[in-house]
Amino acid sequence: MPKSLADGHTRVALLSAKPEDPMAPTITELEAGIDASCRINSADYNVTPAASETVEEKELCVEGNAVAFGPSNGTVEFTPFRYFDETGAPETGGVEGEIGDAVFQATKEKGTRLWLYQRETSKKATDAWEAGDEVDGFEFITDNPQQVDRTGYVKRKVVGAYQDMWLNAAVATAGP
Repeated sequence: MPKSLADGHTRVALLSAKPEDPMAPTITELEAGIDASCRINSADYNVTPAASETVEEKELCVEGNAVAFGPSNGTVEFTPFRYFDETGAPETGGVEGEIGDAVFQATKEKGTRLWLYQRETSKKATDAWEAGDEVDGFEFITDNPQQVDRTGYVKRKVVGAYQDMWLNAAVATAGP
């Protein structure tokens, strides 16, 4: 299968603790996080590296504006759906592995440091993590969740202040 449609193929784990080896998060570390794959709006999911800063680093003999890439940047923006119980309170759990309002609850306070790992391959978003899965990891700090349009489901946009990233990492079976 040389190509795969992206629709329904992004698995996301939201972690409250940094993996011991961020370039090789373990299955246990990823499963200890919140499986956010089915709790985030796909329409505006934007967690990715962004253009790096540039610095002027040209030799005296070079004509023109030659630059080199400096510090990396990243973008962390996503919109979790809200989940409520029959009384209108945030849903704290559910049945059959449902996680309730956990994604919003983890991201609702400004200044919360989190780690997000995403797998986007030919595997479905609902397929379990496996050793060797290619993943990208992002460390970020949350800002205040933003009100979005009042159409569709109740949701809030989360914007993160990028801190660090680990691209083309691989899931490890167990810790060191």
